[in-house]
Amino acid sequence: MKGDLLELISPIDGSVYAARPATSREGVSAMIARARHAQRDWRERPLAERTEIIDSAYARLEQDSAELAVELAWQMGRPVSQGGGEIARAAERARAMLAVAKASIAEVAIAPGRSITWEPVGLVLVIAPWNYPWLTATNSVVPALASGNAVILKHSFQTAVVAERMITALEEAGLPPGVLQSLHCTNETTLDTVSRRAFGRIIFTGSVAVGQLVASAAAPGFTPVTLELGGKDAAYVRADADLEHAIENLADGAFFNSGQSCCGIERIYVARPLFDDFVDGLARHARLLKLGNPLETATSIGPLARPEGAGTVRSQIAAAEAAGARRVLGGPTGNGNYVAPEILVGVDHEMAIMREESFGPVVGVMAVDGDVEAEQLINDSRFGLTASIWTCDDASARALGRRLEVGTVYQNRCDYLDPRLPWSGRGDSGAGLSLSHLAYASFNRPKSCLSESVAARVQAPQPAAAS
Repeated sequence: MKGDLLELISPIDGSVYAARPATSREGVSAMIARARHAQRDWRERPLAERTEIIDSAYARLEQDSAELAVELAWQMGRPVSQGGGEIARAAERARAMLAVAKASIAEVAIAPGRSITWEPVGLVLVIAPWNYPWLTATNSVVPALASGNAVILKHSFQTAVVAERMITALEEAGLPPGVLQSLHCTNETTLDTVSRRAFGRIIFTGSVAVGQLVASAAAPGFTPVTLELGGKDAAYVRADADLEHAIENLADGAFFNSGQSCCGIERIYVARPLFDDFVDGLARHARLLKLGNPLETATSIGPLARPEGAGTVRSQIAAAEAAGARRVLGGPTGNGNYVAPEILVGVDHEMAIMREESFGPVVGVMAVDGDVEAEQLINDSRFGLTASIWTCDDASARALGRRLEVGTVYQNRCDYLDPRLPWSGRGDSGAGLSLSHLAYASFNRPKSCLSESVAARVQAPQPAAAS
């Protein structure tokens, strides 16, 4: 930041990709007033009209996916060969959420004269991260707008252009100006904004430390907050797993997006008889990854979005090595934001690499002697976002899955969200949920309606007069 100017520093080459004036406290007040005014009309639009506008906007974004992939590479480093996939998945999620909107906020008849109706909360603040900027914003913006709310979208400035692109697409599709606005501001202004009694819901996706600040700032005003925070997601490869399938998918889960995924695989526990073959196979897949400029189509792993993220990964690897761990790939770690993938063995839960979020292309692998030990190690974490079980035994997977202290359990897949299912975490992975029909409860308030017919009261027998 230079003066009042926010700068988006590209991880590709350290250049300034975009710059915007930082919104002042007074500017935020003006945005809130504009949003409240616009929301009064928007909430009165028929649901079918609101959903049609949103659906049309995502169709436009899909058409521009190649261009958006290039923009994404400059902003946060994902290779252009992969960036378009996020746009497609965002459109898929949007349509899944729109498909359940009508049923999710329909009036519920309880008895004659008794019903429950849903009303939009009014104004929603969405604080979205840079790692999957289209997907994470879509998770909240779509159901919030479909419900008839106005939204202020405060993206990480690392992907500020994404927020602007989203607003342009929606307004070109018919969204009234002011219903969705983009906020570019400092961290101090963000927390000041959160502390106001202006919002019916705040959605935050990001780190545990910042999530605690957001929750604290919102608490005096009793503003409801949904938090999607960190993860240290685990995989367990049982002795009866389809080994090659597990290797291929866990390599993708650990290294896709340079490991910068909320539910990326950061620790793997493997049945001891399979351990050596699994590690060899994982290394084989990792060596196929090409680290380099994300603007080149041959690149499969780009730079980390920020220098401090690269520093965390390198320091965790160095600390683990000093404590006795061994690097399997053992090549150069890369330079600057460019971090080469790595696999560590000889690790344990005394090491940060197995306990603290890495958010980079590194994964620790441990051998275990069965389900009991795997369960203990998976649950030995302050995070509880997802866990995956790799096995051909469905019954064992379901039994073990019930005992894992996470929001989502996978069998034979990982690092994936089905928008028809709720997305939630436990412990330091957050509170509240997104996606599925259940998410609409975050953006609507229930209202109890009781009515009594005047005609029925007149016709009812009258009490006898006292003599």
